[in-house]
Amino acid sequence: MAAMQAVPLDKASRLLNHGPTVLVGSAHAGRANVMAAAWAMPLDFTPPKVAVVIDKATLTRELVEASGVLSICVPCVGQADLTRAVGGESGKDHPDKLQRCGVSCEFGPHTGCPLVHGAIAWMECRVLPATAHVAGPHDLILAEVVSAWADERVFSGGRWHFESAPEELRSLHHVAGGMFYAVGSPIKPVRE
Repeated sequence: MAAMQAVPLDKASRLLNHGPTVLVGSAHAGRANVMAAAWAMPLDFTPPKVAVVIDKATLTRELVEASGVLSICVPCVGQADLTRAVGGESGKDHPDKLQRCGVSCEFGPHTGCPLVHGAIAWMECRVLPATAHVAGPHDLILAEVVSAWADERVFSGGRWHFESAPEELRSLHHVAGGMFYAVGSPIKPVRE
């Protein structure tokens, strides 16, 4: 298994600022779920905050609203099939969804939410009170990041290093119709 190193909270926004597809984990009262989400982004640096769209019809949303916590994991190219599987099955219809989809995880020390093995970044988050005003009409969940980790093979020194990593460790980006792209090569501006 990859070596996950703690990411300083003032650098946690960098785990999402390149727009990857994410896996949202949730847990409450003995149930756990993981779903794929294409709409997630950083909101603030200190303290780090994120936004993620979670449809009110999902089990993940029910568990997040009941517990007040969630996890966000950044899957990699090597997890494209897993990402599609957890995005295509409902935990409401399949109580054994994690097993059916082959999700291997551990549960976060701060939230108890799933941290998916093989993902290149993990964040544990606490839902912000402001969510009550936007979640209902817009399915937008706002949360503060309370802990973060990243795979040292692709994230160190507060930045991503995809250019020197194996292809299967690049992040996934959903572009609709079940299609993903991998993050590309860095482009260094001529002027700095």
